Amino acid sequence: MKISAVIITFNEEQKIAEAIKSVAWADEILVVDSESIDRTREIAVSLGAKVLLEKWQGFSKQKQFAVTRAENNWIFSLDADEIVSDELKNEILQLKDLVENKLADGYKIPRLSFYMNRPIRRGGWYPDWQMRFFNRRKGKWKDVLIHESVQMQADARVEKLTGHILHYSVEDASHHHRMIGARYAPLAAKQMFERGKRTSAIKIASVGLTTFLQTYILKGGFLDGLPGFCIARFAAHHAFLKHLLLWEMQKSRESGVESRE
Repeated sequence: MKISAVIITFNEEQKIAEAIKSVAWADEILVVDSESIDRTREIAVSLGAKVLLEKWQGFSKQKQFAVTRAENNWIFSLDADEIVSDELKNEILQLKDLVENKLADGYKIPRLSFYMNRPIRRGGWYPDWQMRFFNRRKGKWKDVLIHESVQMQADARVEKLTGHILHYSVEDASHHHRMIGARYAPLAAKQMFERGKRTSAIKIASVGLTTFLQTYILKGGFLDGLPGFCIARFAAHHAFLKHLLLWEMQKSRESGVESRE
């Protein structure tokens, strides 16, 4: 088995080195960069990665492009803000020694996210199973705007690994707030709208509170201390903003005025 590790990037000079170093065991490291204006590409090349330039198409399209341009059928997909743990690396190296008919077609991997420098295992953030190691003949990235994932064929055999992908996406509370307002809530609202989902004034008024209670109480976020509270608070803000933006899209459609999107 030969493996291509693929990473998509845009202005990731602060994180890309650690991501690439964590997949140094791969037979190929391919970075697909969306025209970064910092040192991302320079750093990637210096660490032995192959770098391709591709104009930004969206998360899933960008990742699928990387899959199609890889040299090998076995793909390990990593984000620039993620690192492969030593335990996961060792599991994958053991799989490399197996004959093809002993392998599954894809492997789900638990992702452990860090918030305020603390690993988060509650609030719905863990184990956050990710299909990141797969045979591209049996799976591909689903074409969605947000929360992209690999869809395996119906006859594909899928197994789980125990080593973690370590996720360092949120730098601090202000960064988290900006991500929700500038990226995640608008994309989520647009995706909901395109799928025919609708909201209401009652939903907008209540979804923040219900999301907070689910995240903080029912999913045990309170056990993670201040980070758990912040995660629940921002989850509530995301839910509220997503539905508010969806409502605006509905009203624009009803009035016959195209939305700014």
